[in-house]
Amino acid sequence: MPSQRPPPSFNLRTQSDRFQPGTRAVLVKNATIWTGRVDGLEVLKGDIFMDGGIVVSVGVIEQSVLDSHEHDIVDAQGAWVTPGIVDMHSHLGVASNPELRGANDGNSLKGLVLPFLRSLDGTNTHDEGFALAVAGGVTTSLILPGSADAMGGQGFVIKLRPTEERSSSALLLEPPFGINGSEVDYNVPPRWRHMKHACGENPAGTYQGTRMDTVWSVRKVYDEARKLKITQDQYCEKAVAGQWAGLGDFPSDLALEALVDVLRGKVQTHCYEAVDIDAFIRLSNEFHFAVASFHHAHESYLVPEVLKRGYEHPPASAIFSTFSRYKREAYRHSEFAARILADNGLKVVMKSDHPAIVSRYLIHEAQLAHYHGLSTSLAIASVTSTPAEVLGLDHRIGFVKPGYDADIIVWDSHPLALGATPSQVFVDGIPQFASPYVSKKPASQQQAPKTPDFEKEIKDAIKYEGLPSLVPATRTTGAVLFKNVSTFWTRDNEAVVWSGSDYSELVSVEGAIVVDLQGGSISPALVAGGSALGLQEIAAEPSTADGSVFDALSMEIPTILGLQIPIRAVDGLQFETRDALLAYRNGVATAITAPVGTGYDGGSVLLQGLSVFFSLGSRNKLEKGAVFQEVAAMHVWITMGSRSSVSTQIATLRRLLLEPIKVVDMNLISKDAIPPVVITVNSADIMASLLLLKKEVEAHHGRAMQLTFMGGAEAHLLAAEIAAAGVGVILTPSRSYPYTWEHRRMLAGPPLTAQSSAALLASHGVTVGLGPQGISGSSPMSNWAVRNMRWDMAWVALESNGTISKEDALAMASSNIEKLLGVRSAPNSEFAVTRGGRSVLSRVESDCDGVF
Repeated sequence: MPSQRPPPSFNLRTQSDRFQPGTRAVLVKNATIWTGRVDGLEVLKGDIFMDGGIVVSVGVIEQSVLDSHEHDIVDAQGAWVTPGIVDMHSHLGVASNPELRGANDGNSLKGLVLPFLRSLDGTNTHDEGFALAVAGGVTTSLILPGSADAMGGQGFVIKLRPTEERSSSALLLEPPFGINGSEVDYNVPPRWRHMKHACGENPAGTYQGTRMDTVWSVRKVYDEARKLKITQDQYCEKAVAGQWAGLGDFPSDLALEALVDVLRGKVQTHCYEAVDIDAFIRLSNEFHFAVASFHHAHESYLVPEVLKRGYEHPPASAIFSTFSRYKREAYRHSEFAARILADNGLKVVMKSDHPAIVSRYLIHEAQLAHYHGLSTSLAIASVTSTPAEVLGLDHRIGFVKPGYDADIIVWDSHPLALGATPSQVFVDGIPQFASPYVSKKPASQQQAPKTPDFEKEIKDAIKYEGLPSLVPATRTTGAVLFKNVSTFWTRDNEAVVWSGSDYSELVSVEGAIVVDLQGGSISPALVAGGSALGLQEIAAEPSTADGSVFDALSMEIPTILGLQIPIRAVDGLQFETRDALLAYRNGVATAITAPVGTGYDGGSVLLQGLSVFFSLGSRNKLEKGAVFQEVAAMHVWITMGSRSSVSTQIATLRRLLLEPIKVVDMNLISKDAIPPVVITVNSADIMASLLLLKKEVEAHHGRAMQLTFMGGAEAHLLAAEIAAAGVGVILTPSRSYPYTWEHRRMLAGPPLTAQSSAALLASHGVTVGLGPQGISGSSPMSNWAVRNMRWDMAWVALESNGTISKEDALAMASSNIEKLLGVRSAPNSEFAVTRGGRSVLSRVESDCDGVF
């Protein structure tokens, strides 16, 4: 099958095949339009006219066009407009949210090779992720089966707008002929199928085999498909030649049908490591089929020449920006991968793997790729025109051009500016928001951000194969002078910044170092809460981690342990893990970590144990300043997903709080109050029970109880009551999502709601902290996301419409975390320093002559 092309008359169409009768024409005027044309470099100032579900005209619209159509008018007032976002790797609808056993069709475990399965047959239109994805500007997604199998089945491209038919079939965009009422047209090129393959750990682990087993299974079935293709081609040659005698029926095999089409087209495949990428390139050359793209492709940046050996053309790489190290295959990932691939002339696609990265925030993946060196045009293209091209659909989506589908986004700021949010999304020319909430953004957000110079880091990423040294250099004595500082925050004025122009007196101090921040800023370093930093290196590798604690309510506890001894995280601390050091390099100096109460499978335990407050930049536990506080708080996890009932969990907690543990001296935690209790909880109903329990415990002991909710997806529903009870909330993740039933009433934030959870809670006087974004809320797979806390912090402020100041946001990611997690005395000599926008953490010990 050659590159997918539409029928010759396609560009002459006046109405989309997905047009919904009754849709009014729309004029979007006064827009700044990134069209996707001219290698993504074309930006027009003008208007967009849409009718019949397609873009009719772009730029200067002829009055005759406007006069001939009744239309609505949207004044963009200079706002940026782009094509709709195309998510090329999503499990939306097949791994549905809220996550329920009856609504998960992501993986079949019926065999290693299942090319005959179809994601369409399991796409659940009731998935709450659909509306949220559109709220992030996603208009088109490739819905793929999971990666448990070497061949998981066929993927299907869908549009995300709801249809009157309410069916999965009604969402399809150019499905293979024969599906959704379409019949084979022998006068036009056939349409691509999208097949999902997987390499490496996933299929090998699922079926307890090896990479060799996986590749052999794929080779074997492709050989069967190749033989069938040959017989089909021979049949067609005879038919065309009129040799009908004894020809019989057309040779077919329903189980191999899609694979034969792959041999005439392209395939999508999940491959992480160089060894898997190389093996799959060999396979594609052996059987003569093209690889459209490698998905995840964490090591593709290390083997560009291997990609260039791809059959027919080099595959694209569909990658994450910073999501990595959650398993061994992802350990060598680099945040500079997108830039390195682009420098080698290779196509880059940023994708979500929804719900691993929530597809609503796919534009943020492009923003992070841009920050780490990908050009402005390629970064926007990586979620619009490039995936459209890789999917073979660049004749109708991915661009703002006449004749293309009317899928466009009107943004409240430059799409690569942090926190960029759609103020309106059109799919097939239909506006998706009836009354969108739009936050006013600073003027600086209307331009593409300037990116730091990472040339040295990019070279090191290649030189050290993704593992350059991250160990920080520390300076323990002498004066440090920071000059050309644009903004400076401190805690209670405990540090000083020189504001004069004559530095000679300060520089003359013996051993002083002068650092020019080139307009950068200084602020207290951030604090990580809600992660497993310090207790694991690779989440999915038990040999690299402290492990999960015993669940006292559902497991047989060793006699030597018993229920009465809280586990202390300090005993299992690891230092110099890559996630910890990357967080440190990005301005997060310390962490408060509790024993891991959830495993890779998401299971949770009631009594996690006692958290520790420690430095992320130290080399080992015995180093001075490595551990600031051996015990911070008692951590508990109460969830409807436990093997024990919520009632049982709360009853157990009641007993522990009313009859304090005798085996351990609880004064170790606090001498003046009931030990701080941090409860991971997301359901508002459970929170209500816990607020009542707090009153009961305080009445029993006659003194205050410090209580903090971690997670907090539904906390906004009880904002006033939580504030009145003096309970704080650490939102983990900071941007809520309906991962489970307990998250389903989360607050979406703009453009769907006026406020985010953080803004609403803060407006009621609740002390709010922010945890890492990560996967499925409070998960040990969130460690990688701690490095992005400064983005998360600023994002909360930007979408608050001015109700959360920079200082408030900074506190949510630093001092509030310490306060809510039981830190009694915080170090005051850790500062996060940015040089022209780039983070350089300065660790200055307390015996310095000064901090400037």
